[in-house]
Amino acid sequence: MSSTDQTPPPTPGVDWAEIQQSAEFRELRRRLRGWVFPMTVAFLVWYMLYVVMSSYAHDFMSTKLWGNINVALVFGLLQFVSTFLITGLYVRFTNRKIDPLADKIRHDIEGETSPVATDTEGGVR
Repeated sequence: MSSTDQTPPPTPGVDWAEIQQSAEFRELRRRLRGWVFPMTVAFLVWYMLYVVMSSYAHDFMSTKLWGNINVALVFGLLQFVSTFLITGLYVRFTNRKIDPLADKIRHDIEGETSPVATDTEGGVR
């Protein structure tokens, strides 16, 4: 295996169907979908609001707020802000709720014992 190929070797003797049906894996999938789907819908509604308002509410979107800055420009810039905000929230969510469970499932599959959980300062929880 080359140093650039980071794909782990296949795990022999693992019943992937059984793992997929396990309570832990179902919980992992439920947690992820419970966050990703609503956030996706919220972002798409927010984005479509911007598009619809830009198309049909010309007077409102062209309202000057200060100088040459109008409502449409602020809405457009807020699209970027919301993207970074969602990304940060997703990282925080996965670090807290998804990764620990995914690590436990992986350790169970690989036959390892789970590492001791530590807090952000490196202390044992």
